[in-house]
Formats: sequence, C-alpha cells, structure tokens
Amino acid sequence: MLDYNRRPSFADRINTAIDEALTTENAARVPRDYLGGSRLGHACERALQFEFTHAPKDEGQDFSGQVLRIFAIGHVLEDLAVAWLRQAGFDLCTRKGNRPDGGQFGFSVAGGRIRGHVDGIIAAGPEGFDLAVPALWECKTMNAKNWRACVKEGVTKSKPVYAAQIAVYQAYMEASVPGISAAPAVFTAINKDTAELYHELVPFDAELAQRMSDRGVRILRATDAGELLPRVAANRDFFECRFCSWAERCWGLPT
Repeated sequence: MLDYNRRPSFADRINTAIDEALTTENAARVPRDYLGGSRLGHACERALQFEFTHAPKDEGQDFSGQVLRIFAIGHVLEDLAVAWLRQAGFDLCTRKGNRPDGGQFGFSVAGGRIRGHVDGIIAAGPEGFDLAVPALWECKTMNAKNWRACVKEGVTKSKPVYAAQIAVYQAYMEASVPGISAAPAVFTAINKDTAELYHELVPFDAELAQRMSDRGVRILRATDAGELLPRVAANRDFFECRFCSWAERCWGLPT
C-alpha cells in the first residue's frame, strides 16, 4: 500500500531536481522546422503531420525527465559503439573532415523541409572483412526484448522504421557520398540491458526509399493545403494509436 504521507527521500529530491533541469532544458530547445528522414517510416502519416507542425501533444505525453535520461544514455552508448568499432579497425567517420567541429554528415531536400543526419560513414573495414565502402552506419540502442527480436528477425522485419530510415539515408546521401547506396549499410544494435552487440549488413532497398520519399512529399503537400491525411487505423484501440502522443487530438476529430 502506498504511503501518500511519506516525505520525499534524499534520492527523490535529487532525482526531482535533475528531471526538472532536463525538462526545462528540453522545453527551451527550438523545435525543428523540417520533417526528419528518420521518421518517415512511422506507421501513421497523420501522426507525422502532427509532429511536423508541432501540434500540442495530449496531456501527459511530453517527455518526462526519465525518458530524457533514457535518450541521453542512448547517445552515450552510440559514442561508445563508435569507439569500439574504431578500436576493432573500422575507419568510421562521424564528422565532416573527421574533426569534432566538422558537423554531422547529412542531407537536405524539398527546400530544406526534409532532412536527416547520419550516425556515420564507414570508409574502410579491417582486413579480411571485404566490406563494400563507403557504407552508411546507423546505430540504435534497444532493451533486451527488442534487441532479441532484431537479432532473430533482422532489422527490416523487426524494426521497419529503422529500415526505412536506412533506405532513405542511402538514397539521399548518394549525391554527397557517391557509392553509398551501392554498398550495404552497416546497422549496429546495442542491447542496453546486457551490452550485447548485433551488426547487420542492409542492402539498399530502392523501392522502399522511393516510397518513403513519396510519403514525405505527400505529407508536405497535404500540410500546406491544410488537409489531414488518413489515420493509420479505423479503431483507436489499434496498437499504434494506443501509444500515440496525439491520440486524443486525432480521435476527437470527425474523421
């Protein structure tokens, strides 16, 4: 039974202070004014419209301090993966000119309204790997359940949003990094619970990249015209809808 009269412990007070600082910092960030290439594979085009136009989220759907800490840990783990791959002999570039101040590799299309930033580009692999280069490198962190599914089924089946991101990035980065769409991408997944690593070669899927590009244009055009694209489902109990940050807003509309 919960004791609602319990005074906050020392740990509670520190955690509250940390989370308040994180949420305040996050709220002060300037929202991005473009549709992220990493998001084009999301199941619902209407949700992407809400995201793109910065529609207010439903009550209680803003990122909590704990969620922001999870994001931050993911970034640190990705930095570790970069260091580990380099130690293993991979020539992995994460910044232009391979300099800390060089800026991320990325692309900008549709007048800057669709953009993406890649985790890295592998310029060469260790002897014996016969790795085709230059190769896109994308890294994601997952809990143990999702990581095991990724290992068992592969990224395309287990995480279609990531597969779409990879295809879009390979397509749009070709202009600035010739050959990157010909070489299979290297996808790295980190198990946050056990530190296990999974790596997969992902061949370029031109058809998927085109579908996602068309989707981005469709979202931009509909938004400019003041039109809402269809929901992903006919029932709000659908899995994606139950976890959507705009479910109340969306299902409160007539159609």
